[in-house]
Amino acid sequence: MAHEVTLITGDGVGPELAAAARQCVEATGVKINWDVQEAGLDVMERCGSPLPDAVMESVRRTRCTLKAPITTPVGTGFRSINVHLRQTLGLFACLRPCKHYPGVRTFFGSTPVDLVIVRENTEDLYAGIEFEAGKPETAELIDYLNKISPQRRIKSGRGETGVSIKPLSVSGSERIVRFAFDYARENGRKKVTAVHKANIMKHSDGLYLHTARKVAEEYSDIEFEDRIVDNMCMQLVQKPELYDVLVLPNLYGDILSDLSAGLVGGLGMAPGANIGPDGAVFEATHGSAPKYKGMNKVNPTALILSGMLMLRYLKETEAADRLERAVAAVIAEGKDVTYDMKPDRDDPTAVGTREMADAICRKL
Repeated sequence: MAHEVTLITGDGVGPELAAAARQCVEATGVKINWDVQEAGLDVMERCGSPLPDAVMESVRRTRCTLKAPITTPVGTGFRSINVHLRQTLGLFACLRPCKHYPGVRTFFGSTPVDLVIVRENTEDLYAGIEFEAGKPETAELIDYLNKISPQRRIKSGRGETGVSIKPLSVSGSERIVRFAFDYARENGRKKVTAVHKANIMKHSDGLYLHTARKVAEEYSDIEFEDRIVDNMCMQLVQKPELYDVLVLPNLYGDILSDLSAGLVGGLGMAPGANIGPDGAVFEATHGSAPKYKGMNKVNPTALILSGMLMLRYLKETEAADRLERAVAAVIAEGKDVTYDMKPDRDDPTAVGTREMADAICRKL
Protein backbone atom coordinates (compact mmCIF):
# COMPACT_ATOMS: atom_id res chain seq x y z
CA MET A 1 0.00 0.00 0.00
CA ALA A 2 1.37 3.40 -0.99
CA HIS A 3 1.96 6.12 1.58
CA GLU A 4 0.24 9.49 1.11
CA VAL A 5 2.81 12.30 1.36
CA THR A 6 2.64 16.03 0.70
CA LEU A 7 5.68 17.42 -1.13
CA ILE A 8 6.09 21.19 -0.73
CA THR A 9 8.56 22.29 -3.39
CA GLY A 10 9.43 25.66 -1.83
CA ASP A 11 11.17 28.52 -3.59
CA GLY A 12 14.73 29.58 -4.39
CA VAL A 13 16.65 26.31 -4.74
CA GLY A 14 13.74 24.47 -3.12
CA PRO A 15 12.30 22.92 -6.31
CA GLU A 16 15.71 21.51 -7.29
CA LEU A 17 16.23 20.01 -3.84
CA ALA A 18 12.68 18.67 -3.73
CA ALA A 19 13.23 16.88 -7.06
CA ALA A 20 16.50 15.36 -5.81
CA ALA A 21 14.99 14.17 -2.53
CA ARG A 22 11.93 12.73 -4.25
CA GLN A 23 14.14 10.87 -6.72
CA CYS A 24 16.20 9.30 -3.93
CA VAL A 25 13.19 8.35 -1.79
CA GLU A 26 11.54 6.71 -4.82
CA ALA A 27 14.76 4.83 -5.62
CA THR A 28 14.38 2.92 -2.34
CA GLY A 29 11.33 1.21 -3.84
CA VAL A 30 8.89 2.50 -1.23
CA LYS A 31 5.58 3.37 -2.87
CA ILE A 32 4.49 6.95 -2.29
CA ASN A 33 1.57 8.94 -3.66
CA TRP A 34 2.99 12.46 -3.75
CA ASP A 35 0.64 15.41 -3.44
CA VAL A 36 2.87 18.15 -4.86
CA GLN A 37 2.13 21.62 -3.47
CA GLU A 38 3.76 24.99 -4.04
CA ALA A 39 4.50 27.59 -1.35
CA GLY A 40 6.77 30.60 -0.97
CA LEU A 41 7.48 33.91 -2.67
CA ASP A 42 6.55 32.75 -6.19
CA VAL A 43 3.17 31.56 -4.96
CA MET A 44 2.61 34.75 -2.98
CA GLU A 45 2.94 36.79 -6.17
CA ARG A 46 0.21 34.69 -7.82
CA CYS A 47 -2.11 33.91 -4.89
CA GLY A 48 -1.52 36.70 -2.39
CA SER A 49 -0.29 34.26 0.28
CA PRO A 50 2.99 32.35 0.61
CA LEU A 51 1.07 29.45 2.13
CA PRO A 52 -2.25 28.90 0.27
CA ASP A 53 -5.14 27.07 1.89
CA ALA A 54 -4.64 24.14 -0.50
CA VAL A 55 -1.21 23.50 1.01
CA MET A 56 -2.56 23.35 4.54
CA GLU A 57 -5.45 21.13 3.43
CA SER A 58 -2.99 18.69 1.87
CA VAL A 59 -0.69 18.68 4.91
CA ARG A 60 -3.63 17.97 7.22
CA ARG A 61 -4.93 15.23 4.92
CA THR A 62 -1.70 13.27 4.44
CA ARG A 63 -0.27 13.94 7.93
CA CYS A 64 3.19 13.50 6.43
CA THR A 65 5.05 16.25 4.55
CA LEU A 66 8.47 16.60 2.95
CA LYS A 67 9.17 20.32 2.62
CA ALA A 68 11.91 22.03 0.65
CA PRO A 69 13.25 25.41 1.87
CA ILE A 70 10.90 28.39 1.74
CA THR A 71 11.78 32.08 1.98
CA THR A 72 9.90 33.93 4.72
CA PRO A 73 8.36 37.01 3.06
CA VAL A 74 8.92 40.44 4.60
CA GLY A 75 5.89 42.55 5.48
CA THR A 76 3.24 39.81 5.63
CA GLY A 77 1.27 38.30 8.48
CA PHE A 78 3.64 35.35 8.69
CA ARG A 79 6.46 35.76 11.22
CA SER A 80 7.85 32.57 9.67
CA ILE A 81 6.20 30.00 7.42
CA ASN A 82 8.04 27.26 9.28
CA VAL A 83 6.84 28.54 12.66
CA HIS A 84 3.31 28.90 11.28
CA LEU A 85 3.29 25.25 10.19
CA ARG A 86 4.59 24.04 13.54
CA GLN A 87 2.16 26.05 15.61
CA THR A 88 -0.90 25.46 13.42
CA LEU A 89 -0.31 21.71 13.21
CA GLY A 90 0.83 21.21 16.80
CA LEU A 91 4.27 19.91 15.79
CA PHE A 92 5.73 20.21 19.28
CA ALA A 93 8.97 18.24 18.75
CA CYS A 94 11.81 19.30 16.47
CA LEU A 95 14.20 16.43 15.76
CA ARG A 96 17.67 17.31 14.45
CA PRO A 97 20.15 14.43 14.06
CA CYS A 98 23.76 15.64 13.79
CA LYS A 99 25.98 12.86 12.50
CA HIS A 100 29.42 13.01 10.93
CA TYR A 101 29.78 11.00 7.73
CA PRO A 102 33.36 10.10 6.70
CA GLY A 103 34.41 12.31 3.84
CA VAL A 104 32.76 15.48 5.17
CA ARG A 105 35.27 18.19 6.04
CA THR A 106 35.07 19.35 9.67
CA PHE A 107 37.40 20.87 12.25
CA PHE A 108 37.11 17.70 14.31
CA GLY A 109 38.80 15.20 12.02
CA SER A 110 37.61 11.70 12.81
CA THR A 111 35.78 12.54 16.05
CA PRO A 112 32.70 10.25 15.98
CA VAL A 113 29.99 12.89 16.40
CA ASP A 114 26.57 11.22 16.36
CA LEU A 115 24.05 13.07 18.49
CA VAL A 116 20.41 14.06 18.25
CA ILE A 117 18.87 17.39 19.23
CA VAL A 118 15.28 17.22 20.49
CA ARG A 119 13.93 20.78 20.63
CA GLU A 120 10.59 21.87 22.07
CA ASN A 121 8.77 23.81 19.35
CA THR A 122 5.84 25.67 20.92
CA GLU A 123 6.84 27.43 24.16
CA ASP A 124 9.72 29.53 25.52
CA LEU A 125 10.66 32.91 24.07
CA TYR A 126 9.59 31.74 20.61
CA ALA A 127 5.96 31.79 21.75
CA GLY A 128 6.11 35.38 20.53
CA ILE A 129 4.68 37.12 23.61
CA GLU A 130 6.44 40.46 23.19
CA PHE A 131 5.80 44.06 24.17
CA GLU A 132 7.33 46.86 22.13
CA ALA A 133 9.36 49.63 23.73
CA GLY A 134 7.51 52.94 23.89
CA LYS A 135 3.99 51.49 23.76
CA PRO A 136 1.53 52.40 26.54
CA GLU A 137 0.72 48.76 27.23
CA THR A 138 4.43 48.00 27.68
CA ALA A 139 4.80 50.80 30.22
CA GLU A 140 1.69 49.52 31.98
CA LEU A 141 3.12 45.99 32.10
CA ILE A 142 6.42 47.26 33.49
CA ASP A 143 4.62 49.24 36.20
CA TYR A 144 2.60 46.16 37.12
CA LEU A 145 5.67 43.90 37.27
CA ASN A 146 7.54 46.40 39.41
CA LYS A 147 4.54 46.64 41.75
CA ILE A 148 4.09 42.89 42.30
CA SER A 149 7.82 42.12 42.45
CA PRO A 150 9.62 45.09 43.99
CA GLN A 151 12.70 42.99 44.75
CA ARG A 152 13.15 42.20 41.04
CA ARG A 153 12.39 45.51 39.39
CA ILE A 154 12.86 46.40 35.73
CA LYS A 155 15.25 49.29 36.28
CA SER A 156 15.54 50.64 32.73
CA GLY A 157 13.19 53.37 31.53
CA ARG A 158 9.54 52.54 30.82
CA GLY A 159 9.72 54.20 27.41
CA GLU A 160 12.93 52.53 26.25
CA THR A 161 12.39 48.93 27.36
CA GLY A 162 10.98 46.05 25.33
CA VAL A 163 9.72 42.97 27.14
CA SER A 164 9.54 39.33 26.04
CA ILE A 165 7.82 36.68 28.13
CA LYS A 166 9.21 33.16 28.43
CA PRO A 167 6.45 30.63 29.19
CA LEU A 168 7.48 27.07 30.07
CA SER A 169 4.80 24.68 31.31
CA VAL A 170 4.87 21.36 33.13
CA SER A 171 2.80 19.73 30.37
CA GLY A 172 4.95 21.12 27.56
CA SER A 173 8.18 20.16 29.32
CA GLU A 174 6.94 16.68 30.17
CA ARG A 175 5.78 16.09 26.59
CA ILE A 176 9.12 16.99 24.98
CA VAL A 177 11.25 15.14 27.54
CA ARG A 178 9.10 12.03 27.19
CA PHE A 179 9.47 12.31 23.40
CA ALA A 180 13.27 12.38 23.82
CA PHE A 181 13.29 9.30 26.05
CA ASP A 182 10.92 7.39 23.75
CA TYR A 183 13.11 8.30 20.77
CA ALA A 184 16.21 7.12 22.63
CA ARG A 185 14.57 3.82 23.54
CA GLU A 186 13.20 3.16 20.05
CA ASN A 187 16.51 3.99 18.34
CA GLY A 188 18.97 2.24 20.63
CA ARG A 189 20.30 5.42 22.18
CA LYS A 190 21.81 5.15 25.65
CA LYS A 191 21.65 8.62 27.23
CA VAL A 192 19.42 11.70 27.40
CA THR A 193 20.84 15.06 28.51
CA ALA A 194 18.44 17.84 29.53
CA VAL A 195 19.88 21.29 28.79
CA HIS A 196 18.75 24.34 30.77
CA LYS A 197 19.69 27.52 32.65
CA ALA A 198 17.94 26.60 35.88
CA ASN A 199 20.69 28.14 38.00
CA ILE A 200 19.45 31.58 36.91
CA MET A 201 15.86 31.16 35.68
CA LYS A 202 14.59 29.11 38.57
CA HIS A 203 10.86 29.32 37.84
CA SER A 204 10.95 28.60 34.10
CA ASP A 205 14.09 26.58 33.38
CA GLY A 206 13.90 25.32 36.96
CA LEU A 207 10.42 23.97 36.25
CA TYR A 208 11.71 22.35 33.06
CA LEU A 209 14.60 20.65 34.87
CA HIS A 210 12.39 19.42 37.73
CA THR A 211 9.93 17.98 35.21
CA ALA A 212 12.72 16.32 33.22
CA ARG A 213 14.05 14.62 36.33
CA LYS A 214 10.60 13.26 37.17
CA VAL A 215 10.11 11.88 33.65
CA ALA A 216 13.59 10.31 33.74
CA GLU A 217 12.55 8.17 36.71
CA GLU A 218 10.24 6.25 34.38
CA TYR A 219 13.09 5.27 32.01
CA SER A 220 15.55 3.31 34.12
CA ASP A 221 17.03 1.72 30.99
CA ILE A 222 18.22 5.13 29.68
CA GLU A 223 20.98 7.13 31.40
CA PHE A 224 19.95 10.69 32.32
CA GLU A 225 21.96 13.79 33.11
CA ASP A 226 21.54 17.56 32.83
CA ARG A 227 23.82 20.36 31.70
CA ILE A 228 23.66 24.15 32.00
CA VAL A 229 23.38 25.53 28.47
CA ASP A 230 26.56 27.61 28.39
CA ASN A 231 28.60 24.70 29.72
CA MET A 232 26.88 22.45 27.17
CA CYS A 233 28.18 24.66 24.35
CA MET A 234 31.73 24.24 25.61
CA GLN A 235 31.25 20.50 26.08
CA LEU A 236 30.02 20.08 22.51
CA VAL A 237 33.04 21.87 21.10
CA GLN A 238 35.53 19.98 23.29
CA LYS A 239 34.09 16.44 23.48
CA PRO A 240 30.91 15.98 21.43
CA GLU A 241 31.43 12.23 21.33
CA LEU A 242 30.26 12.01 24.97
CA TYR A 243 26.70 13.04 24.10
CA ASP A 244 23.81 11.16 22.59
CA VAL A 245 20.30 12.72 22.81
CA LEU A 246 19.99 16.33 23.97
CA VAL A 247 16.54 17.64 24.94
CA LEU A 248 16.10 21.40 25.18
CA PRO A 249 13.55 24.22 25.42
CA ASN A 250 12.91 26.12 22.22
CA LEU A 251 15.57 28.85 22.17
CA TYR A 252 18.45 26.70 23.41
CA GLY A 253 17.38 24.01 20.98
CA ASP A 254 17.56 26.43 18.07
CA ILE A 255 21.04 27.63 19.03
CA LEU A 256 22.53 24.23 19.80
CA SER A 257 21.02 22.73 16.65
CA ASP A 258 23.15 25.04 14.53
CA LEU A 259 26.19 24.58 16.75
CA SER A 260 25.87 20.81 16.41
CA ALA A 261 25.36 21.07 12.66
CA GLY A 262 28.66 22.94 12.55
CA LEU A 263 30.35 19.98 14.20
CA VAL A 264 29.36 17.66 11.36
CA GLY A 265 29.93 19.87 8.32
CA GLY A 266 27.28 22.59 8.38
CA LEU A 267 23.60 23.05 7.61
CA GLY A 268 24.00 21.31 4.26
CA MET A 269 24.35 18.08 6.27
CA ALA A 270 21.53 18.78 8.75
CA PRO A 271 18.17 17.06 8.24
CA GLY A 272 15.17 17.96 10.36
CA ALA A 273 11.76 16.74 11.43
CA ASN A 274 8.89 18.47 13.19
CA ILE A 275 6.58 15.94 14.79
CA GLY A 276 3.25 16.17 16.59
CA PRO A 277 0.42 13.87 17.61
CA ASP A 278 -1.35 14.20 14.25
CA GLY A 279 1.47 14.35 11.72
CA ALA A 280 4.97 15.45 10.82
CA VAL A 281 6.86 17.80 8.50
CA PHE A 282 10.36 16.85 7.34
CA GLU A 283 12.65 19.60 6.09
CA ALA A 284 16.20 20.68 5.47
CA THR A 285 17.23 23.17 8.12
CA HIS A 286 19.03 25.56 5.78
CA GLY A 287 17.47 28.42 3.83
CA SER A 288 16.27 28.76 0.25
CA ALA A 289 19.48 30.35 -1.13
CA PRO A 290 17.70 32.32 -3.89
CA LYS A 291 20.99 33.49 -5.41
CA TYR A 292 21.66 29.89 -6.48
CA LYS A 293 18.19 29.32 -7.94
CA GLY A 294 18.29 27.32 -11.17
CA MET A 295 22.07 26.81 -11.05
CA ASN A 296 22.02 23.07 -10.16
CA LYS A 297 24.70 23.76 -7.56
CA VAL A 298 23.39 23.34 -4.01
CA ASN A 299 24.14 20.31 -1.84
CA PRO A 300 20.96 18.15 -1.62
CA THR A 301 22.13 16.02 1.33
CA ALA A 302 20.10 17.73 4.07
CA LEU A 303 16.76 17.27 2.29
CA ILE A 304 17.61 13.74 1.15
CA LEU A 305 18.43 12.81 4.75
CA SER A 306 15.17 14.47 5.80
CA GLY A 307 13.53 12.04 3.39
CA MET A 308 15.37 9.28 5.24
CA LEU A 309 13.85 10.49 8.52
CA MET A 310 10.46 10.51 6.82
CA LEU A 311 10.89 6.86 5.80
CA ARG A 312 11.67 5.98 9.42
CA TYR A 313 8.55 7.82 10.54
CA LEU A 314 6.54 5.80 8.00
CA LYS A 315 8.05 2.60 9.52
CA GLU A 316 9.99 1.92 6.31
CA THR A 317 13.09 1.27 8.39
CA GLU A 318 14.94 -1.00 5.97
CA ALA A 319 14.51 1.49 3.12
CA ALA A 320 15.65 4.35 5.39
CA ASP A 321 18.78 2.41 6.34
CA ARG A 322 19.60 1.72 2.69
CA LEU A 323 19.13 5.37 1.77
CA GLU A 324 21.40 6.54 4.58
CA ARG A 325 24.08 4.01 3.58
CA ALA A 326 23.88 5.18 -0.03
CA VAL A 327 24.30 8.82 0.98
CA ALA A 328 27.24 7.88 3.23
CA ALA A 329 28.90 5.87 0.46
CA VAL A 330 28.71 8.72 -2.07
CA ILE A 331 30.11 11.17 0.49
CA ALA A 332 32.92 8.80 1.48
CA GLU A 333 33.98 8.33 -2.16
CA GLY A 334 34.04 12.11 -2.59
CA LYS A 335 33.72 11.95 -6.37
CA ASP A 336 30.07 12.74 -7.10
CA VAL A 337 29.58 15.51 -4.53
CA THR A 338 28.79 19.22 -4.76
CA TYR A 339 31.40 21.97 -4.56
CA ASP A 340 30.97 22.60 -0.83
CA MET A 341 31.99 19.01 -0.04
CA LYS A 342 35.25 19.14 -1.98
CA PRO A 343 38.54 19.97 -0.16
CA ASP A 344 38.84 22.88 -2.60
CA ARG A 345 35.50 24.62 -3.20
CA ASP A 346 36.74 25.62 -6.68
CA ASP A 347 37.41 21.98 -7.62
CA PRO A 348 36.24 21.62 -11.27
CA THR A 349 35.26 17.97 -10.63
CA ALA A 350 32.39 19.00 -8.32
CA VAL A 351 29.00 17.85 -9.56
CA GLY A 352 25.58 19.50 -9.38
CA THR A 353 22.48 18.83 -7.30
CA ARG A 354 20.99 16.44 -9.86
CA GLU A 355 24.23 14.54 -10.43
CA MET A 356 24.77 13.93 -6.71
CA ALA A 357 21.21 12.62 -6.42
CA ASP A 358 21.85 10.37 -9.43
CA ALA A 359 24.96 8.96 -7.73
CA ILE A 360 23.00 8.19 -4.56
CA CYS A 361 20.34 6.42 -6.61
CA ARG A 362 23.02 4.31 -8.33
CA LYS A 363 24.26 3.22 -4.91
CA LEU A 364 20.72 2.24 -3.97
